[in-house]
Amino acid sequence: MTMDPHPGEPHDAALAGRLNWLRAGVLGANDGIVSTAGLVIGVAGATTSTGAIATAGVAGLVAGAVSMALGEYVSVSSQRDTEKALLEKERGELAEFPEQEFEELVALYEAKGLREATARQVARELTDRDAFAAHADVELRLDPDELTNPWQAAVASAVAFTTGSLLPLAAILLPPPGARIVVAFVVVLAALAGTGYLSARLGGARPGRAVLRLVLGGAAGMAVTYGIGTLVGAGTG
Repeated sequence: MTMDPHPGEPHDAALAGRLNWLRAGVLGANDGIVSTAGLVIGVAGATTSTGAIATAGVAGLVAGAVSMALGEYVSVSSQRDTEKALLEKERGELAEFPEQEFEELVALYEAKGLREATARQVARELTDRDAFAAHADVELRLDPDELTNPWQAAVASAVAFTTGSLLPLAAILLPPPGARIVVAFVVVLAALAGTGYLSARLGGARPGRAVLRLVLGGAAGMAVTYGIGTLVGAGTG
């Protein structure tokens, strides 16, 4: 039995894909935390009305989730269309120019550092098994059976954003009016520290800088929106 010398590293393509989705989910939740926190704290700076804060928060949550989902759907749909076009082009080239495509595969393996004889042997074995899959993998870096799904991406993005948004919304609405700003600041900064740590760990980076960036950025953003909300509230009150 062969032991993996680096069991913590995502050598498997499916595992790497799942980690990418997880990182995207964490970042989507972070977007929900930051944008909704800025919105509700800004409104709370202008008014103590729980109804007004709740209305603004829920509206921001829904609008943000829809925007994130739509943006992700359009982006991933365009990516998927491009991937399908590239795969179809490659399939046609394999059918029309099989020998040239074989030599291209050999050259690609040589470019990866294999000697010509080894590259030719590897290319021949993979071509005999599945020429299309071999070219899709080495030349296009695509798996024809694992193309991006725009609906899955849209739903995941909306759910992640909504999950993140619920935290600052609850933190601003549940405490009594006199404590809601302080509570919201503390809860949001703690949540940002958590998402920063998690995203850094998933990406294999040191979490210290990621946490510091998010916490300082979140604190600055909330301070600015609160200050603007207070000024607006004073000017219209």
